[in-house]
Amino acid sequence: MPGVPVGELVWVAVAVMAAGVVTGLLAGLFGIGGGAVIVPVLFEVFRLLGVPEEVRMQLCVGTSLAIIVPTTVRSYRAHRAKGLVVQAVMRSWAVPAVIGVAAGSVTAAFAPAQVFKLAFVVIAGIIAAKLLAGRETWVLGRSLPGRAGMTGCGFLVGLASSLMGISGGSLATMMMTLYGVPIHNAVATSAGLGVPITIAGTLGYLIAGLPHQSQLPPLSIGFVSVIGVVMIAPISSYVAPLGARLAHRLPRRVLEVTFGLFLVLASARFVLSLVYPGT
Repeated sequence: MPGVPVGELVWVAVAVMAAGVVTGLLAGLFGIGGGAVIVPVLFEVFRLLGVPEEVRMQLCVGTSLAIIVPTTVRSYRAHRAKGLVVQAVMRSWAVPAVIGVAAGSVTAAFAPAQVFKLAFVVIAGIIAAKLLAGRETWVLGRSLPGRAGMTGCGFLVGLASSLMGISGGSLATMMMTLYGVPIHNAVATSAGLGVPITIAGTLGYLIAGLPHQSQLPPLSIGFVSVIGVVMIAPISSYVAPLGARLAHRLPRRVLEVTFGLFLVLASARFVLSLVYPGT
């Protein structure tokens, strides 16, 4: 890559590999795909490589969704083996979630990059607030809502996931625990929901980015960077089952606070980019 110092390329490679490891651990620990880690890392990588501001965030989101497909699959299989998946939630949320993903993909084809930065800041901020300040005693109800409520929850999880580049696990887990679902069941079920969300999201962003192909870096198919997928996906997929095993052994509060603080820092980075475009 002409014009990019070797030292910076080394740091990029280290950051990408580290993101792969952290992504896999988060997938297993929290039932999430790890996109909240991948998107900020890719944003800096693509900035360094000169990807235009107009399509950079969309490329980050689409690539993130593609990367976490195998991670969510392996995480779901690891949790399902323990018999903790709530199948009723899977059946109620899967189709509305995919519809929400489709709405987000259409947005990607036409909306400016600022929409996706703002979505990341808002959604990550909500998740971080719950992780840092929330308590297990916080509930919206002692049982899951009715059919209309479940449909709405599934749609919102899918839409938010496709705008932020995540599997939706963190949002789905938060929603389920607020309705009294035990944390381990919520994590396992969220991992399962991430499978259709990430597959649909990848296809949606691939198609949405085709009209912008001339602005994208080499080896990109729509808003999906093949290089990014190849560099991160194998690492994160390999580590995911380890994260699932650790989820049943380590103090969750420490992990929640750590992840919450990371989301605060990542959100601050995108706020800076919104205030000072081009940074």
